[in-house]
Amino acid sequence: MRAQLARVDAVIVQAVIAGALSFSHLHDLADAAGQGGWKAWAYPVSVDLLLVAAWRRMREQQRTGQPAGGPRLWFLVALAASLGANVATAGLLDLDDVPASLRVVVAGWPAVAFFGGTLLAHSTRTPAASVRPAPETPSVAVDEAHSDALPVPSADPEPAPESAAEPITAPALAPAAPAVSLPPALVDRVRVLAEEHHATTGRPADPDAVRARLGLPPSMTPSVAAHL
Repeated sequence: MRAQLARVDAVIVQAVIAGALSFSHLHDLADAAGQGGWKAWAYPVSVDLLLVAAWRRMREQQRTGQPAGGPRLWFLVALAASLGANVATAGLLDLDDVPASLRVVVAGWPAVAFFGGTLLAHSTRTPAASVRPAPETPSVAVDEAHSDALPVPSADPEPAPESAAEPITAPALAPAAPAVSLPPALVDRVRVLAEEHHATTGRPADPDAVRARLGLPPSMTPSVAAHL
């Protein structure tokens, strides 16, 4: 944290020193070109403000993807004015005998700075939110190989369910199989088993039980019952 603050402080100190020197050079050049009094102090302010405004507008348009040719041009104009003043006051120019061409440039600077500042202030500014790409909506792609497997809704209406009030008819019962006559020996055996059952339990024998004891199929139960 301290290292970061130290770097920030160094940048601020360097910017203040450079700004003060540039301000002083612009003031001296304007004063030598015949712009004395408060006008000599206004020239450095005009140049530095145009430099900062053009830089900020150039960065904004670059972030939003807009062409920044106009702000870049005015940034170079202000930078040339500042560098020119720094070089001119470095001993290469006699400030006591300034050329007439330089006096014309210094006198015409306010109009140039006003024109550039007006263009920068009234240039179209597009909000950053309006240039953001719209979020892509995920599209649901259906594989052509499986498209035939998808159910296709039928155009025919579904059959109406049967009414609950409709009577339900029970299936017709098959007629009982006719009794098959048993051989005499088997008839005697049926009667013996029936008598034994009646003597043991005191109740009549069950045809199905007698049929089971004889080992006959279930279809022979009516025949057994006919001889009891």
